[in-house]
Amino acid sequence: MRKESIKPFVWGIVVGAIVLAIVIFSAGWVVTSSSARATAEEMAEKAVVDRLAAICVVQFQQDPNREERLKELKETSSWKRTGYVEERGWATMPGDESPDRKVANECARRLMELNQ
Repeated sequence: MRKESIKPFVWGIVVGAIVLAIVIFSAGWVVTSSSARATAEEMAEKAVVDRLAAICVVQFQQDPNREERLKELKETSSWKRTGYVEERGWATMPGDESPDRKVANECARRLMELNQ
């Protein structure tokens, strides 16, 4: 190779590497440990809420006045439904002293889908 053709070749490699790095990171093809950790924590939290919301629905179904309660819940404004579920104790898991707000929110959403 001639000396004068090496300089543009090296600059092409450098610029190409920089552009490639920008594309890879912006497209999400490379996952950093912090983003992987955040995603894993989010997935774990969603899984726990999903499982506990199922328990909440079962606790609702054990309520002797569930038809009335469901009617009241459906008549309650959407932004108060989570509080309604918390007040009834359905989102308080066995062994806990207080309800979980995220569980109550998901439980209220599921209860709204029930057709009783």
